[in-house]
Amino acid sequence: MLSLVAVSSHSSAESIDIDNYRQLVGDALIDEILHLSDGLKGLRLCNINATASGGGVAELLNREVPIYRALGIEADWRIIHGDKAFFEITKSFHNALQGSEFQLTDGVRQDYLEHNRTCAELLEVSYDIYVVHDPQPAAIRYFHRTRQDKWVWRCHIDSSSPNEQVWEFLRPYIEAYDAAVFTAEPFRPPDLRMDRVAFIAPAIDPFATKNIDLPQNLCRQAIADSGVNLREPLLLQVSRFDPWKDPLGVIQVYRLVKKQRPGVQLALIGAMAGDDPEGWDMLETINAEATADPDLHVFTNLTGVGNMEVNVFQRGADLVIQKSRKEGFGLVVSEALWKEKAVVAGAAGGIPMQFPKGYHQYLVSNAEECAAKLLYLLDNPDEVAAFGRAGRERVRAEFLLPRLVHDQLKLIADLLERGGAQTKA
Repeated sequence: MLSLVAVSSHSSAESIDIDNYRQLVGDALIDEILHLSDGLKGLRLCNINATASGGGVAELLNREVPIYRALGIEADWRIIHGDKAFFEITKSFHNALQGSEFQLTDGVRQDYLEHNRTCAELLEVSYDIYVVHDPQPAAIRYFHRTRQDKWVWRCHIDSSSPNEQVWEFLRPYIEAYDAAVFTAEPFRPPDLRMDRVAFIAPAIDPFATKNIDLPQNLCRQAIADSGVNLREPLLLQVSRFDPWKDPLGVIQVYRLVKKQRPGVQLALIGAMAGDDPEGWDMLETINAEATADPDLHVFTNLTGVGNMEVNVFQRGADLVIQKSRKEGFGLVVSEALWKEKAVVAGAAGGIPMQFPKGYHQYLVSNAEECAAKLLYLLDNPDEVAAFGRAGRERVRAEFLLPRLVHDQLKLIADLLERGGAQTKA
């Protein structure tokens, strides 16, 4: 049975008050946000996605919604709840939009559309703007037969080369929207026929529990208490246990590094998402790898690891890895760079746009290259420090939450006020 439920989002006082970000992003951006929001006060905004935790979309909405409310926008967040079979279908669609093979059957089509139809029937008609995230609820707009409101489809994945069969099925439902948003221009499928397309990168909240400043000695002590030997280097990857994030490839990299640096350790931290049944199988495989290796540490939200613990590990690790093979954006890259960490990452999706100028040589395409870059950085602490400083400045300039809020308010204002021209935020 599918349901549509409201989500409560929680933020600190610092995150709610947009003025608190002036010290980080400057007056001009904050003043523009306040100007845009003045014209949108009382607007009724509904975000719809598939999970309240365990993924980047949930993290973004948890930070955005309270700010919108503080700016005078009546923002709500609703999630669709489906059974395991439905989320197996939508995860397959997610993978297919990133180019994987998938055989689309009549039964799959019917199940997907029936779930979206039911969800649309449960959705109130009391909003001015609906923002629907990713493929899981993409057909809701088609079945929600109102015409006075505006609808935005927000795609958080790299859909530049989608599976043709799945894309041809989804495309008419997406083209029913008033606008579509992609992380970057190359992610737009080439045959998408829409008048309004915006390109808006995600961002992190520096005042979130996951990103607030913490004393380095406290982080190191907490990591040591978790069983990690901090007399030896610690490598870290934070990501969902998803084949596209390549956690098994990260383990391969770690073992290549270990041949040269026998004491090195690896921590894998992942949150289990309700709309990602694939993740449970991957976690089982990773745990099997870790059982016989005392230097391979696996942590999840199932074992009590939350945002604060992620922050601690990101600050306390020696080097950060994000070996994605496909990626929408990769918030964890900006998180690590904000904490002045050197990152070795896959040259995938939105990751390269986050890297500071002069450090793109740490974007890699295979395990051997990744291991070689990590070994070089372990031997060159001055390079690590310079990389970290440049990375923090890159994130400060481009990937903090106020810039995201600004771009989205600008799109909403344009959608409500100006008619048919394409928007590029």
